[in-house]
Amino acid sequence: MSTAVLDRKIDHKVARGIQRITSRALGQYQSAVIRIGFSATYLFFLLRELPHRHEMYGPDAPWRWDMAQQLISGNQSFTALMWSDSTVWFEIVYAVALISAALLMVGWHTRAMSVLFMAGVLSLQNRSIFMGDGGDNVIHLMAIYLVLTRCGRVWSLDARRAARQERAEAGGQRRPVRGNVAGPVLWVVLGLVLIVASVTDGLGGTWWLPTLLWFLWVGEGAWWAVNRFAPRSQSRILLDVVANLAHNATLVVIMAEVCLIYATAGWYKIQGSRWQDGTALYYPLKLDYFTPWPGLSDILASNGVMVMVLTYGTVIVQVAFPFTLFNRRVKNVLLVAMMLEHAGIALLLGLPFFSMAMIAADSVFLPTVFLVWLGGRATLARGVLFPGRSKVPGPRRGEDDEEAPQHSDDGGHTLVG
Repeated sequence: MSTAVLDRKIDHKVARGIQRITSRALGQYQSAVIRIGFSATYLFFLLRELPHRHEMYGPDAPWRWDMAQQLISGNQSFTALMWSDSTVWFEIVYAVALISAALLMVGWHTRAMSVLFMAGVLSLQNRSIFMGDGGDNVIHLMAIYLVLTRCGRVWSLDARRAARQERAEAGGQRRPVRGNVAGPVLWVVLGLVLIVASVTDGLGGTWWLPTLLWFLWVGEGAWWAVNRFAPRSQSRILLDVVANLAHNATLVVIMAEVCLIYATAGWYKIQGSRWQDGTALYYPLKLDYFTPWPGLSDILASNGVMVMVLTYGTVIVQVAFPFTLFNRRVKNVLLVAMMLEHAGIALLLGLPFFSMAMIAADSVFLPTVFLVWLGGRATLARGVLFPGRSKVPGPRRGEDDEEAPQHSDDGGHTLVG
């Protein structure tokens, strides 16, 4: 093969790759599952802790407001709860965190809700950093990543509204579909809050958070204006390319984050003597704090072979998973194993929210064909329960055809599969 032919092939592949990552938001179903999973996890957590919210994050917390203020002044992190020590302000912040999680889960004005969700997560977690478990760290990171993704393209109220708008335009209706006024109102209100927070130095001492928030606010304003007054202009195409690049890059970061979590967890376990001799699982099963079902824990702990198999299996799966990403079938098998592992942790060790967070993070690697099938089953179930309702929105025609084939012999693919 001549050098010229090889160069042309390389140029063609590079051009196809650039066109692919700039022309569409990849992994739309995976990002939707991440959105639903993490917002639902935090929503259920906030509801579960509603009776104890004052002791965890509020005025009755052992980590007092003045202690939190001293820590925040040192690490420069953001929390809106430091804007005031009043109980009323705490209730407002807690309510905003709870409501934004619910609205993000259903995909109502997803970009704005993702920003409010991030603000709520950071505000509560940074207020009392000693509360929670490892799942909180994952939620903390994913709440930041979600604001850069286009996670409302499918399975959301935004997708349904976009589909209604397309049908209206196809029918010759030029006016926007009713309900779009909420977007500009949210933009104005959040802009005023952002201005006040910036002037009063209420965004923490880091540079990245104010930059991110201002970038998102200006970008959303430009997006609305271009879509309203020049929907077919080059500016609209440019904004779409920027949004797709940000989404796809963030999705890669999320996948790398999940791989890093499992790789570090697995390799640290290898260095522990209890993991090496196959008895590590036995000890948490004997701790009262981690035994919501003592009888079930005793049955499992009394079976030495099962304890050894689960101990070694946990290490093998966590260490091996990052190396299986390019083998679709093996990756899917280990993915199921890890999700079952976290389901077992939720049941046996009483850590449901940690497990929900990790399962939601694992979902970024789920095959697209499986998620499309799952959406179809949800549509059928919804039709049975609520006859006459519209179907669950999918991606607009032409946007995700390559990523979600209708028929496949290899089980579908993900971004890394």
